Amino acid sequence: MKKIFILTGEPSGDRLASKVISKLQENNSNIKYSCVGGTHLNSLGIKSIFELKEITYIGFTSVLLNIFKIKNKINKTVDEIIKFNPDILFSVDSPDFTLRVAEKVKKINNKIKTIHYVAPQVWVWREGRVKKFKKFLDHILLLFEFEKKYFDKENIPNTFVGHPLLEEETKNRTDLSNIISSDKKIISLFCGSRSSEVNLLLPILIDFINLMNAKFNNFIFVFHATDENKSLIIDKIKNLNLENVEVISDENIKKQILNNSIFAVSKSGTISLEICNAKVPSIIIYKMNFLNFLILKMLVKIKFANIINIINNKEIIPELIQNECNAKEIYNSVVYFLKNPELMNKQINDFEETLTKIRSKTSSSDEASTVLNKFLIG
Repeated sequence: MKKIFILTGEPSGDRLASKVISKLQENNSNIKYSCVGGTHLNSLGIKSIFELKEITYIGFTSVLLNIFKIKNKINKTVDEIIKFNPDILFSVDSPDFTLRVAEKVKKINNKIKTIHYVAPQVWVWREGRVKKFKKFLDHILLLFEFEKKYFDKENIPNTFVGHPLLEEETKNRTDLSNIISSDKKIISLFCGSRSSEVNLLLPILIDFINLMNAKFNNFIFVFHATDENKSLIIDKIKNLNLENVEVISDENIKKQILNNSIFAVSKSGTISLEICNAKVPSIIIYKMNFLNFLILKMLVKIKFANIINIINNKEIIPELIQNECNAKEIYNSVVYFLKNPELMNKQINDFEETLTKIRSKTSSSDEASTVLNKFLIG
C-alpha cells in the first residue's frame, strides 16, 4: 500500500489539501494517509498527529517569541514523517513551517518524494529562496500561471493547477430562514483563520457594525469562522447586545451566505478569491503590530496585498491596510459602495476578467491529484 503524509500549517492549507486528497481518494483507494491537519482532512478520515493551532503563528515577532516551540514542533513532525515512511510528503502552503520540515525530511530520507502545493510568494519577497527549494523539492504545484517563470528559471519541476477555491461545488442547499431574516441584507465579514488575526481585526469590525447600526436597520452581519476560531468570536461578541450578528462555521452554509451577500469585508488572503468567485463586491482590510509592519515594508517589493490587485497592478478591490484599517474608514468605504451600485458592478466585472485568467482549464484539484498519482505510480 502506498503512503502519503500531508503537511499543513493553518486552516486554509488544511482546506486546500482536503480538496486535492478528496479527489485522490475517489480515484485511488489503496493509499494510507497521515497528516498535520485540521477539521477538513479529519473529515476525510485522516487523523492529525497534533492540533493545527499548536503551530499556527503569525507575524515576525510572534515567531521569534515562539521560536523554541516551533523548532520543537518541526523536529517532532520530521520524526513522525520518517517513522511513517511515506512515498510522498505532500506539503501545503505555510512555507516557514512546511518547507523547513520538508528540507529536513529530504536530508534524512532522499527516497521520499516531496511535492509542495501553493508556491511561496517569491514574487513578493526573497526571490533568492527559489535556488534553495531545488535542493529538496521534487515538484511544486502552482496556483497562478505567472509564477511559472520563477521556478522554470531554476529548472524546478512545476505544474500550474489553478486555484481550487475557484471551482464550482454542488452541495445540498440548506434552509437559511432560521439563520438569516429575509428582510435583512447580508454583509459577510472575514477576520481571519488565526486567533492572532481575529484578536486584531474583530474589535475593529465590531466598531464598524456599531457605526452601521447607528445609521441603518436593514443589515445582518455574518462572521465566517473556522471551527477552530468560532468559539473565540462568539465569546467576544456574546455580551455586546448585537442582535443582527451571526457566527457561522459550517462550510456549506458559509458558501450559501456568501452567495446571498450584497457586500463583504475581508482580511487579505485566500478568502478574497472565494468572495470574487461568488461575485460579491468587497473591500480588503489588514493590520499587524507596528514592528511587523515596518519589517514587512522593508522586505516586500509589491504595492498591493490582494492577489487580484497584484495581478492587475492596480487597486480593483480597495485595501485598507494598517492605519487605514479602522472602523470609520471601513464604514465610509462600505457605505460609499452601497450608495453607488454602479461601482459594485464595475468591481465585479473587473475581477471576473481576472478570474478567467487564473482558473484551471479543467479542475485544479483534479490536476493536483493527477500529479500526486503519477508520483505514486512512478
